[in-house]
Amino acid sequence: MIKEYKKTDTSKILYIINEASLKYKGIIPDDCWKEPYMSEQELVGEFNDGVCMYGYHHNNTLIGVIGVQEVKDVILIRHAYTLSSYQGKGVGSALLEYLLKKNKNSRLLVGTWKNATWAIQFYKKFDFILHTKEETALLLKKYWNIPKKQIENSVVLERC
Repeated sequence: MIKEYKKTDTSKILYIINEASLKYKGIIPDDCWKEPYMSEQELVGEFNDGVCMYGYHHNNTLIGVIGVQEVKDVILIRHAYTLSSYQGKGVGSALLEYLLKKNKNSRLLVGTWKNATWAIQFYKKFDFILHTKEETALLLKKYWNIPKKQIENSVVLERC
């Protein structure tokens, strides 16, 4: 079951994000890594910036999350994470398919770390196209508010 989560659910969402993000340790540059990967203050800030979060339940337990944010003329997919013990079992696919149906007439962008090959392949399965390094930099500067080091180490995929 998928449902929308609110700012009052921050602790549940953070548990998913911070547990699942451990997969990125050693994959992303050390100076971009921190523990916890996302703080409560950062997640509250994301809600305040208009990110809507959705969660996937299994046996009344939240096991995956995905967010969306309208920015200018696009929808950004934000913070897609599944608990490590449930990865590869269709949770992320169900969440992404849910968002694709809700936003079927929108231009969708997702950013991820360039060395997170599993994430890139995941989005490609859903017909997302990988932008060039130059296009990625332009898109990240236009639609995201992230540090230069993160821009240098990220990719953007798009589904029109």
